[in-house]
Amino acid sequence: MSRRSSPGAKSGSIWSAWATRRSRKAGSACGRLDDWAAVGELSLDGRITPVAGALPAAVAAGAMGLGLICPEACGPEAAWAGETRILAAPSLIALVNHFRGTQLLSPPAVGTMRDPERGPDLREVKGQENAKRALEIAAAGGHNLAFVGPPGSGKSMMAARLPGLLPPLTPEELLETSMIHSVAGLIAKGELTRARPFRNPHHSASMAALTGGGLKAKPGEVSLAHNGVLFLDELPEFSAQALDSLRGPLETGEVVVARANAHVRYPARVQLVAAMNPCRCGLGGPGRGACGRAPRCRRPGSPRPGRSRPNAPPVVAMAPRR
Repeated sequence: MSRRSSPGAKSGSIWSAWATRRSRKAGSACGRLDDWAAVGELSLDGRITPVAGALPAAVAAGAMGLGLICPEACGPEAAWAGETRILAAPSLIALVNHFRGTQLLSPPAVGTMRDPERGPDLREVKGQENAKRALEIAAAGGHNLAFVGPPGSGKSMMAARLPGLLPPLTPEELLETSMIHSVAGLIAKGELTRARPFRNPHHSASMAALTGGGLKAKPGEVSLAHNGVLFLDELPEFSAQALDSLRGPLETGEVVVARANAHVRYPARVQLVAAMNPCRCGLGGPGRGACGRAPRCRRPGSPRPGRSRPNAPPVVAMAPRR
């Protein structure tokens, strides 16, 4: 059991002591606690409250040949682990009664598989043939992409339609992505989906929000977008530190979150799509002529359409809306 800061939860040492005492007693028809791992939080009234990370905990327990004891609310999520034995108990009393054989707990049913919702469709876009062609090529080859154009030209609209061009998650990709979302606490009632993730963090996001961090080393946006799309709108508005932190994950496909009390490696294979204005005021760009405030208005190091640095995503110019 994990520790909880609120006064209404017992610490993990109390759970471990109880489990040790029970395992030393004579075994019953329901087996011994030595064959089980446990995850959850124990309240002072004996209830076992839900926690994040039930799915990867069940997968790890199954790899060690153990069953998993988890809160009742986490049962549908943990049941996706396959052949791992899952015991979802609402309270400590119910768990004691189960191992005594007086009131057995039935295995939880797996959660529902939600069908991918119909998202924005590329057929709804009129014009912007070059941008649509670039989006199709990026979807087919898994390439990163950057849209540059004045405000209102449809950069965010085109990026939002990329997931609709990608195939559904395979079973292996679904398990990987779901385990990351489980650690972040994003799975509700054990419901999974085959839709590819689409993460759109605000440009004020910090380095820890993008790559992961916090007290418990939670995954960041680049890991939550694993096997999906990471969209960075208003790219130059992100801090330089936050953008530099993405260079490693984009090259290696994983990110290492190192903290004083944790050292975690998360997968981060994403398709990066960025959008930005050609200058700060947005008055310049293709079809609008030169900006009257140039060169002061143009951001230093901003990419120009058709010209990109090595290892940088292709830059697609967006024509202004007419």
